[in-house]
Amino acid sequence: MDAKRLFDLALCLLALPLVLPLLALLALWVRLDSRGPALFVQQRVGRGGRPFHIHKLRTMAVDSDGALAHGAGDARITRAGRWLRRSKLDELPQLFDVLAGHMSLVGPRPELLRYVALYPEEVRRAVLSVRPGITDRAAIAFRDEEELLAAAADPEREYVERILPRKQQLYLDYVAQHSVAGDVRILLDTLRAVLRRGGASAPLPDRK
Repeated sequence: MDAKRLFDLALCLLALPLVLPLLALLALWVRLDSRGPALFVQQRVGRGGRPFHIHKLRTMAVDSDGALAHGAGDARITRAGRWLRRSKLDELPQLFDVLAGHMSLVGPRPELLRYVALYPEEVRRAVLSVRPGITDRAAIAFRDEEELLAAAADPEREYVERILPRKQQLYLDYVAQHSVAGDVRILLDTLRAVLRRGGASAPLPDRK
């Protein structure tokens, strides 16, 4: 087991006693706020191109359809979901994905297969050589992604043609020089970014 994996496990286990009561309350709020389960589960592409199921607190109405890329103000987002996205607390269940070995605390955000298929071959090979993460430099750089997509005439095209290529470069930078010390810096920078915006927007929201 490498140092990065040990770091992930140690931090997750330390955080769980604090996270579990909060997660239970948030899950109850999601259930009371709108019809459907508390958790949203979706298949993403993990390390080595292997699919896995990512877990989030549900922030959209059940059976929502339409474009995968969406912006702030999307009518499918629930009342609880708007706050959860702003605070990033919808990502808390991914700590269990980290414990399961599917994800890391820090790493390229896991994408849907349809977006990974758009990566150039050499980019795809490099990005998928590490575990995907809950946060990374792209999460910080694109903390206002929902606003960017909301302002676009075609959010899906905006994501694919403008945002995704910039994320890929940040992913490649991470793969080339990642370290435990670097992960600590990214985690602290992520926390500062969320607090600095005072809940104005969430760092790098997922599609659905």
